[in-house]
Formats: sequence, structure tokens, C-alpha cells
Amino acid sequence: MTNRLYRFNWSRRYKWAATLTTCFISLLTGIPAGAYGAANSQMSRSWHVNEAEFPYLSFALVSWNMGAGLFPLLFVPLTENTGRMPGYFVSYIVFLIFLVPAALAPNFATIVVTRFFGGGASSVAINIVGGTITDIWKGDKERSLPMSIFGMTSVIGIALGPLVGGGIQSVLHWRWISWIQIIVDAALLPFFYLILKETRGDVILAKRAKKLRKQGRRTAYARSELNKPGILEALKISFMRPTKMLCTEFVVSSFTLWVSFAWGILFLFQTSVPIVFQSLYGYDTFQTSLIQLALSLGAILATIVNPIQDMLYLKSAKRNMERPGKPIPEARLYFAVPGSLIFTTGMFWYGWSSYPDLPWIVPALGIGCVGFGIYSIYLAVVNYLADAYEKYAASALSAASLGRNVFGAFLPLATPALYRNLSFQWASSLLGFIGLLLSAVPVLLLVKGEAIRARSPFMLDATYDDEEALSKRNSIASRYTHERKPSAVLPWSTVRAIDA
Repeated sequence: MTNRLYRFNWSRRYKWAATLTTCFISLLTGIPAGAYGAANSQMSRSWHVNEAEFPYLSFALVSWNMGAGLFPLLFVPLTENTGRMPGYFVSYIVFLIFLVPAALAPNFATIVVTRFFGGGASSVAINIVGGTITDIWKGDKERSLPMSIFGMTSVIGIALGPLVGGGIQSVLHWRWISWIQIIVDAALLPFFYLILKETRGDVILAKRAKKLRKQGRRTAYARSELNKPGILEALKISFMRPTKMLCTEFVVSSFTLWVSFAWGILFLFQTSVPIVFQSLYGYDTFQTSLIQLALSLGAILATIVNPIQDMLYLKSAKRNMERPGKPIPEARLYFAVPGSLIFTTGMFWYGWSSYPDLPWIVPALGIGCVGFGIYSIYLAVVNYLADAYEKYAASALSAASLGRNVFGAFLPLATPALYRNLSFQWASSLLGFIGLLLSAVPVLLLVKGEAIRARSPFMLDATYDDEEALSKRNSIASRYTHERKPSAVLPWSTVRAIDA
């Protein structure tokens, strides 16, 4: 009996119900990351925090993102053994619990500490969504649209935070930013419990085998139950493998840098937009949060055009000599190159339209371009790492998540000084030049992707099917032995030694 009997044969109606529900969880748990910042002026007055020289209140954003970077590194890969549902509900409940002390906080230090755990729990829930989609949708074609929707909710959840927080603080005390989220999110928890069920095939089969053993069939065991590592060993693997990949895999390190910068800009705008639009147009907190909707609109537009990217990706299977009939991983990057350039263009547009004599819509359109680019970069990285690393996808994505959240934590700290000292125009231009430089990452992978994958021990051993993995290694080794230097491919004995 195979895993697919359970997961892939579920009705499309239920698959979509599970997909949209988990994507909605992703959106909900992402909102508090940015909603907090809308209360800065009220908290500054309440606790007498002087931000004239340094954005001290942004340390709560730092703690949120550091938790968001570290927790998935340890706990998301564990869901492959314990199941997705415990991961969702434990992280969601922890997320709710740590919203309460944030609402009751007697001082700023409490906010900083509690947001570390809240951000970590939020990120675990968000990162599990990709695993759920992989669990229930069979093949790249079926998985494309669900992954596009997940990418959109990941970006929009964070981008909507300032709007939610700004709307609440404009009519209520800032503590209601947390209270309203607690009320809404807690009220939805029973519905999530009723809709969702376990999607991880290994876990489903293990539960079925355990039930059969209770009925007297003592030899009934699922494959995942044999040689199953203990919890401490599983945690060690969860931490060590992503760290090793981040340090030794060029694709993981370069893609992490690329997507991390884009993700950092997503959080940088939560500080930059109020600075620019309050200075140029005299906007209040709620008005500046409305301007940040441009990021969400850009991401939605990118989602609408993404099916063209998916079509080009699937068509690449006809040209795949490495794994005939399978799409080429680099085909995931076709839209990433223009998307990265649109991201860069948006930064320059936003910067050089930041003049008081130009209408607000002009810089807002630049922000929309940045939102379009962030989505394109994020989805390309998630899909490429999942395709190229397959068996090790959770580790590769955890490494990228760590980098994303570190940039999201610390880049906003530099925003006030950057925009004060360099001017609005040149501050955005500097960021645009960095974005332009990082646009070389997808171009390099498009040109040299196969050669880079041939040198990667993890990618050579990434397929779940042992026979296919052996065929893949032999095919690559054969071509690179004749067409390039023999040293281009590591001997298989070396590969096994590296990740035994």
C-alpha cells in the first residue's frame, strides 16, 4: 500500500479546501509581523521611547523575524515524521498564546521577548504550507497553481500588516491591534480543526499500521516506522543539514542571498513608506498603510501572470536530456529574471519619484513594481529549491527561510539613517543597485544550472526513487566526462561520504 493511495486520490474539492485553508493560515499568521509597527507613535508616547537618533521600537520587528528564522530550521523538518497537523495546531496555538502578553505588555521589553516566540510559531505554520501542498498535489502541473497561491499569501500576509494595524490604531488604543487578532484567529481555530486532516503519507500509513497491530496483525509496520530516528537525533538533522547546505551549496547560498534581500525590502517599506509619504505629503499612519497596499497589488498581479511561467516550465520537459519527460529545474527561473529586473526598476522608480510636486500615485506605482518583483523572486526560489533538491527540499527551504528573516530583521533598522543621510532618491537607488547586482543569480543558473547541479552532492542524491537517482548520476557523469573535464563531477563514493 502506498502513500499516494491516501493523499493523491482525495477529491479535488477537498484538496482545494485544504490548500485554501492552509494558505489562509499563512496569511493570518503573517499579518502580526507588520501590524505591530503601526502602533509605534502610540508606544513611543506611552513608554517615552525617543526614536530621534535610532529606531529602538524596531527591535520588536527584529525579535519577530529572528524567531521566524530559527524556529523553522528546527521544527518544520520534524513534521515529516510527526505529521503536518500537530505542526499546524501546536504552532498556531503557541502563536495565539504569545499574542496575549503582547497585548498586555507593561513595558517594551515584554513586547520584544514575546514577539520572538510569536514570530517563530508563525513562521513554522507558514513553512508547513508548502509541505502540505506537496503532500496532496501530485506532479508539477497540479502543484503549480496551489504553490502560486501560497506564494501570494506569504507576501500579502506581511504586506497587509501595516494596513490592519493602521486601521485599528486610527480608532482604538494600540493594544487592540493584538486583541482583535487574538479574537479573530482564536475564533477560526475550530473551523481549521474541522476542515484539515493529516496529509503526510508516512504518518498516515504509520497510524494505519499501529491500528492493525492493535487488531492483532503484529507484523504490520509502515516503512517510516523502521529505523525511525529519535526526537533528539531528528532535531540534530533538522539543524545540521540546512546549515551545511547553506555553507557548502552554491545554489542554496546564492538563492538565499537573492531572496533575503527582496524579503528585507518587504519589511524595509514598513519604515520607509511612512518616512517618505509623511514628509512629502503629510500623510498620517493610516494613510501610509494604505499606500503599502501597492505591494499586495503588485503580488496579486504577479500571481495572475504566473500561469505563463508554469506553462513554459512544463514545456521544458521535451528538452530535458538529463531526466527525460521531467521539466528542467532552471525553467522555473524564466520569469524570475524579468521579475528581478522589475523589482530593481521599482526601487529606482520609487526613489526618483519621491518629490512633493509629483502626485502620490507615481511613487506608489514604483512600490507596486517592487511587490511584483518580490513575489516573482520568492516563488522562483521556493519552486527551484523544491525541484532541484526534492528529497532535501525541506532543509534547503529552511536555510533560505533563515536568511530571509535575518534580512527582514535587520535591514529596517538601517532605514531611517539611510533615508535621512542619502536622501530619498539615493537611498532607494543604492538598494536598486544591490538588487540589480543580485539579478545575476537567476541568469547564472539559467546558463550554468546543469553544470552546477552536476557538482552538487545533495542534488545528485535528491530523488526519492533510488533507480532514478542512479540513472540521473550516470547520465550526468557520462555527458560531463565526454563534454567537459572529468573532474566536473564528484565520484559517487565522495558524494556518499559527504552526506552518508
